[in-house]
Amino acid sequence: MVENSIRFGTDGWRAVIADGFTFQNLGIAAQASAQVLARTYPGAGILIGYDNRFLSEKFAAHAAEVVARLGIPVYLSACVAPTPAFSWAAKERGCHGALVITASHNPPHYSGLKVKGGFGGSVPPEVTAAIEQELHNLQPLGSSPAPIEIWDPWPGYLAQLSRFVDLEKLKGSPAKIWVDVMFGSGAGGLRRLLGEKVIELQARRDPLFGGFSPEPLPQNLQTSAQIIAADPAPLKVGLVFDGDADRIAALDGQGRFLSPQILIPILIDHLAGRRGLRGEIVKTISGSELFVKVAERYGLPVTEMPVGFKYIAERMMTTQVLLGGEESGGIGYLGHIPERDALLSALYLIEAVTETEQDLGDLYRALQEREGFISVYQRRDLHLGDQNQQTQLFQRLRMDPPLEILGQKVIKHFDKDGHKFTLADGSWVMIRGSGTEPLLRLYSEARTLEEVNRLLDWADGLVNKIA
Repeated sequence: MVENSIRFGTDGWRAVIADGFTFQNLGIAAQASAQVLARTYPGAGILIGYDNRFLSEKFAAHAAEVVARLGIPVYLSACVAPTPAFSWAAKERGCHGALVITASHNPPHYSGLKVKGGFGGSVPPEVTAAIEQELHNLQPLGSSPAPIEIWDPWPGYLAQLSRFVDLEKLKGSPAKIWVDVMFGSGAGGLRRLLGEKVIELQARRDPLFGGFSPEPLPQNLQTSAQIIAADPAPLKVGLVFDGDADRIAALDGQGRFLSPQILIPILIDHLAGRRGLRGEIVKTISGSELFVKVAERYGLPVTEMPVGFKYIAERMMTTQVLLGGEESGGIGYLGHIPERDALLSALYLIEAVTETEQDLGDLYRALQEREGFISVYQRRDLHLGDQNQQTQLFQRLRMDPPLEILGQKVIKHFDKDGHKFTLADGSWVMIRGSGTEPLLRLYSEARTLEEVNRLLDWADGLVNKIA
């Protein structure tokens, strides 16, 4: 019997452990995913990986047994590793794809299943839809399982990362390098590449993630920010990975939070300006307009996509994309797999600091001044008691979208993923539903924090009218 709670969001299926996420439901989801991957992507075998969450290694072993009983050879990870390590391995080893037990940045009581194609990235929406349909067409499991091979994903992944930067140059960087891995699966990665130059924070396994969700947000990083700010080193870089190390944020030398909205323009400028690389810039609709300003300086085309890295990945597979980034910190790069990768982002940021000998915060402020674009960005999450609120709100916005917001004319309405309203003065506000949790995400970018909060309050007020 198919469990009705299995629903795939922007990047796989996630649910509360021992509620929707059970061994039985995981077996169903893993079987359906494996059957579709084997039919869709050429190759041999399926990789199974996992993160640091509660019971992850047990869930991974169960998924491996299910897939093996389909007659599909399985490569089961011997250890925790970043999600992009498994995406890379799927391509490097010529597999149908990979199944990763992870709930990424979700709260500690969640687990999940990410599905990666043999090309090395998240499967596109049509494959996700096929998996959901496959839940109703499961084959009987065989009694003579295919072999399960235990393997280590780290060596191949680190070898791939080392191709993009000069590791010896980074080891000699004048910057002191801190990395908060948020108790996640990125622990040890940068240290393996750069040695004792890297100082890790929150690197042990803790399925409760220190009492926070393993998401790189300011409220979750206060202790690390204090530690970095107190360090007397003249030049410091603080990097932060989410729970499965595919997303990144940062802290400057004063411990101030640097969101991906700040880091992505720095990365575009570094790769196109100092590296001289060329290609398209792909941003999700919630990304800062500074991405566009920096790209235009170097004559790089910009494409805007719905939220969800799988949409960026699709574009990366058909076009020469220099950088594809989303506001939540998932960034993919030219020459790598069509996948977000926090460790490669970290290496590029360390390289930018090393070459300029400037703090990341200073690099960003210089970019703002150079491009004449000073802005503030904020995101606000609203938990919903009733999912009907979202349905009613979106129906209203679709049927009767506002022509004016807070005295500003709406000049553009993007409605392919939630609703984004761009105003005449260049500011914008956006409302979209989470693909993994019962909540609404409100986004805004404007010239001042006061203007941003006014726009977010406006959006908040729309939701409350539906309550």
